[in-house]
Amino acid sequence: QAKREKPENIPDLEKLAQEKFLEMESKNSDSDLQRNEKYMYFKDQLKEMKKQYNGNETIEQIDEDIAVTRSQMNFICPITQMTMKRPVRNKVCGHIYEEDAILEMIQTQKQKKKKVRCPKMGCSHVDVKGSDLVPDEALKRVIDSQNKQ
Repeated sequence: QAKREKPENIPDLEKLAQEKFLEMESKNSDSDLQRNEKYMYFKDQLKEMKKQYNGNETIEQIDEDIAVTRSQMNFICPITQMTMKRPVRNKVCGHIYEEDAILEMIQTQKQKKKKVRCPKMGCSHVDVKGSDLVPDEALKRVIDSQNKQ
């Protein structure tokens, strides 16, 4: 198309890309960051370094420890109630499970010709399928690094 068109008719791709980037950037909020595993992991690492440097706990540090404890609860599979080794995220409702546990659940219910309800308490998603599940590599890395400590 670029060869056929006159140069003045070709859109300014750099300008269009910049506009799209600014549009997407304006949709991001601080609450999105608070749910991002990579951001939380980075924040945890900074806290650890700060703790080693200062050595004394402040009120802020205690609050941060509570937040870390809450985020560690996300490592527990709602099916097995154990720390996940291979977490998969449900694309439909966003909940995370241990891969083997949810696949076994889907297989068992399929044999009974029944649908699988999301095992996360309070979730209204009633038809979990294997094709809805994607590996959550970011969470896996966080869990692995937590296990090394």
